[in-house]
Amino acid sequence: MYKILAKSIREYKKQSIQAPVLVSMEVLLECIIPFIIAKLVNEIKAGCEISTIIWYGAALIAMAGLSLLFGTLAGTACATASAGFAKNLRRDMYGRIQEYSFENIDKFSTSSLVTRMTTDVANVQLAYMMIIRTAIRCPLMLIFAFVMAFVMGGKMAFIFLIVAPILGGGLYLVIRKTMPLFHKVFRKYDDLNSSIQENIKGMRVVKSFVREEYEKSKFEAAAEEVCADFTRAEKILAFNNPLMQFSLYAVMVFVLSFGSYTIITSRGLDLDVGQFSALLTYSFQILSSLMMLSMVFVMITLARESAERIVEVLTEKSALESPAENAVAVVLDGSISFENVSFKYSKRAGRMALSDINLQIASGETIGIIGGTGSSKSSLIQLIPRLYDATQGCVRVGGIDVREYDLQALRDQVAVVLQKNELFSGTIAENLRWGNEDATQEELEEACRLAQADEFIRQFPMGYQTHIEQGGSNVSGGQKQRLCIARALLKKPKILILDDSTSAVDTKTDALIRRGFREFIPETTKIIIAQRTSSVEDADRIIVMDGGSISAVGTHEQLLEQSEIYREVYTSQNKGGEQDAQ
Repeated sequence: MYKILAKSIREYKKQSIQAPVLVSMEVLLECIIPFIIAKLVNEIKAGCEISTIIWYGAALIAMAGLSLLFGTLAGTACATASAGFAKNLRRDMYGRIQEYSFENIDKFSTSSLVTRMTTDVANVQLAYMMIIRTAIRCPLMLIFAFVMAFVMGGKMAFIFLIVAPILGGGLYLVIRKTMPLFHKVFRKYDDLNSSIQENIKGMRVVKSFVREEYEKSKFEAAAEEVCADFTRAEKILAFNNPLMQFSLYAVMVFVLSFGSYTIITSRGLDLDVGQFSALLTYSFQILSSLMMLSMVFVMITLARESAERIVEVLTEKSALESPAENAVAVVLDGSISFENVSFKYSKRAGRMALSDINLQIASGETIGIIGGTGSSKSSLIQLIPRLYDATQGCVRVGGIDVREYDLQALRDQVAVVLQKNELFSGTIAENLRWGNEDATQEELEEACRLAQADEFIRQFPMGYQTHIEQGGSNVSGGQKQRLCIARALLKKPKILILDDSTSAVDTKTDALIRRGFREFIPETTKIIIAQRTSSVEDADRIIVMDGGSISAVGTHEQLLEQSEIYREVYTSQNKGGEQDAQ
């Protein structure tokens, strides 16, 4: 795990090394200062000259200044290294996520990935900052201060060897108890973020059904669970503080009592005032270091769970990858072949989403797909650009198994307008250029004319420079669909797939879009998934799906005669149209 995380340090290795080196210098000076002060006290007690006091004072000021300088430089290096490390972690995670297939995304869930890139990275950043500064400073301070305490106080320093194991045992028990709780709480964090994401995305639905109070109560329940688990963990972690305080005061009582007794009884021969003052200072340094070290352990305990979740993302391999060698880089044509294809979304799934699919589609054909909800229409077309891999059988595009293609080359030639397509923050032109980043203004306008989007775009005051809000919230559902179709057309694909992508446009506009396809992109294979039979009536062939299998294939007229499912859908929709007209 640590090796994987360390790869994200990269250009911040210099600062990551500088921080502990500078901290070491700071600690060394802090430990020497009490020793010099003890010497000064003894010199004053012996009746030294004012010049001696000035010399010692100048030395102390110089060491304090250097200590401050080293501390400042260490803090700057530490902040730079930890912030840079977090930046690289997020970049590496985001880059890895971009390589994921739909199957990988399904495994983690969107809300969990967001939590890992925000909360978990923040926890690891804080832990890293403590590791390269505080976790270095505390052990060094313990070692240096103990050595100096032993030099100054002799056998009295052994009190620290008694206290340290007690503290260590206490910390071990605390960490052992809190780790399972933190593991549980981060899972609940994912659920909480999922609830927030779902609510915000569906805010219009929530308000239209007046479900605000229900959503509030659901959120409060999830938040209470997170709070309860964190509280249990914090209660255990709270034992750190009284344990440290007990050790601190026990040591101070011992040092003050035994040290005073030694000074009085030996008349300063075994322990003088200067040594005693230095010993007190070292006692504070040792115990404060132990307290800081306990805080570091707490933070690392919390961050360890976050680190493991981050590493899960970084080590996850995409379920779909281009062939390592001899990947096919050119799609010859838009022909598609399904050969004994069966598919399920997960290895643990009990049933196949698609079963025994055999289908041949010639390049340039227009294919309609129709079927009831859950008939696996979308599952079928997602195998073509290899968004998922067939569980059994083979899918071929241009006569070649899709698993033999370079993924980018294949997907560049298969444009999919999914049922739930997204527009992104930016202008209309910027959104359209997702299809082709080098597209000219003329090409944008041509694609939009084909998609019947040019007219409404020109009605906006800013035209193609109109800003689209996040998720396309400032355009209608039909406008959004037409923009997504235009974006797909700009790829100039060999295969164009519309997954119920004209459901929000009227039948006239739908017909105009299909006519544009026939006239302007006749060589492109067009697959249209639709709920309305009117959207696929003029297709070369129509595929009727039922329960994950192909029920019938034929033209509109053939299916009216041969397919009961198609006939029922057509009849019910036409009757509905007649009733609306009346």
